[in-house]
Amino acid sequence: MRGSPPRDARPSFGRLWLASVAAMLRDKGVALLLLGAPVLYGFFYPWFYAPEVVQRVPVALVVQDASNLSRQMLRFAQASPRIEPVLNTPDEGQARDALLRGQVQGYALIRPGLKRDVLHAASAVVPVYANGAYPLAAKQVQYGFAEAFGTVSAGVELKRLQAGGQSAVQAAASRSPVNLQSVALFNPTEGYGSFVVAAVAILILQQTLLMGSAMLVGTWREEGLERPGTRQWLARLLALCLPGWLAGLFYFGWIFVWQDYPRGGNPLGALALLAVFTPAVAGIGCLVGWWLAERERALQVLMFTSVPLAFLGGFTWPVEALPEPLAWLRWLSPSTAGIAASLRLNQAGAPIDAVLAQLAWLAALVLLSWGTLLWLGRSPREGNSSQIGRQSA
Repeated sequence: MRGSPPRDARPSFGRLWLASVAAMLRDKGVALLLLGAPVLYGFFYPWFYAPEVVQRVPVALVVQDASNLSRQMLRFAQASPRIEPVLNTPDEGQARDALLRGQVQGYALIRPGLKRDVLHAASAVVPVYANGAYPLAAKQVQYGFAEAFGTVSAGVELKRLQAGGQSAVQAAASRSPVNLQSVALFNPTEGYGSFVVAAVAILILQQTLLMGSAMLVGTWREEGLERPGTRQWLARLLALCLPGWLAGLFYFGWIFVWQDYPRGGNPLGALALLAVFTPAVAGIGCLVGWWLAERERALQVLMFTSVPLAFLGGFTWPVEALPEPLAWLRWLSPSTAGIAASLRLNQAGAPIDAVLAQLAWLAALVLLSWGTLLWLGRSPREGNSSQIGRQSA
């Protein structure tokens, strides 16, 4: 066509891709988000959950029964690794005030006449109160008291059976005819870090790439570089995928190993997930940057979406408790499908067949977002060529 440069004069696609990577690296803010932020988060975010399990939670014991049984219960509570009795008082009001002030995270109430009820085979209840504002600490308070008092209760029951004429072996078999052994399949340590970091890692990968892509496209919009043509936009999108893929390999291949999180269940499946998850995030991030059309506005808007997306991801808050509109809208975020697929593939070792729906949805987001960007980013020459073609037809 007259006026168009010869085909040989156009730069190759490889040169366009390298130029896009160079533009991304020259922008210090974008480079920090795409390359620096995932590394920093990878080191510092798991650090807060390094203990994995909460231990020695401060508690109080309200002992109103002056018997050797209550003293034995106190000794067993002191020996528990989950709780640490720091207050022993007969006044329940004092224990409640300590709980409200945060000095203890819970307390157990041993009412008067406990031993009398036990000797008469009456129902003996020891209520345990915990601070529900801190679920992890409350869980340890309840489990710690339950294990300590349960051990004492088992000893009392064994003595009662032996007093009825059974031997020690018979009494143990009578009390527990079926033994229960719990084994955690996909979180062997049952740690909080192994639970939360494995899911939040996908959200970190999304948010850093989302903000970096939106900022870069906002800059191009401000500078009038948003319509270079479909080849240039394709090179830009693939250039933005590069740091996302590298960050994903960094998390799956090193951070999870370093922190000893459950991993490697289905490594090929995890690679397939990264192959579609990263382009979906890059495409949506570019669309957001195109829509906002300002560099700073993109960062301001996306910075505050991390916490809502974490609640909508389905791992910290049950999906069934979400309003129905949010239950549908959450799928517009790639992290929803990415977290669900990653936990199945990387932690549980599920086959690809188990996550085909999530992978297909991410692939659909790639086609939709990339197709929209390639259409929006057409150069005026490409638009004129297509219009001339339609007129000639």
